[in-house]
Amino acid sequence: MSSADPQKNSISDQKRSGATRFIDPEKIIDSLGIAEGSVVADFGCANGYFSLPIAQKIGEEGVVYCLDILPQCVEAVESQAKTKGITNIVAKRANIEKDGGSKLPDGTCDWVILKNVLFMNKEKETILEEAKRVLKETGKVLVIEWDAGNDSFGPDKKLRISKEALIGIIEKSGLVLAEKIAISDFHYGLVLAK
Repeated sequence: MSSADPQKNSISDQKRSGATRFIDPEKIIDSLGIAEGSVVADFGCANGYFSLPIAQKIGEEGVVYCLDILPQCVEAVESQAKTKGITNIVAKRANIEKDGGSKLPDGTCDWVILKNVLFMNKEKETILEEAKRVLKETGKVLVIEWDAGNDSFGPDKKLRISKEALIGIIEKSGLVLAEKIAISDFHYGLVLAK
């Protein structure tokens, strides 16, 4: 972002005023340029915090695969989508810690979202390799993780993965770090490509 970017200026203004900045899915989605008609997989979708706004952004021609190992998360996303009249969501159980665990075909996704997923799972490389497998050649992965340096909020510091350690794991997976992005006062963001 350039210094003339109004979003960046508002972030600087917030920091000067002492305001705390949390994750804003709509702003992040807009900044990534996820296009209408995209195919997106939200690995570890939880309650659909990113899935639902993405589904609205990409329109009826697109699809969001909301994947989670917990049946209550899948049910929650389906229920919210129904309530909001969102019809381009496919929610299902999946174990992304296993090879082929998403059950999505190779090379079908424009984006894979990994929000607060890697810190909770032991098989980080497997998850990243699964994300790579389902990506189109021009596809990208958004990784959002808890910042290891700011532990005033969120999970125990011992559970978090530092940006530097994660970049090392990313390199082993065959994905490439395309961009580092500002997410919140408590998270960091990385955009990965094939």
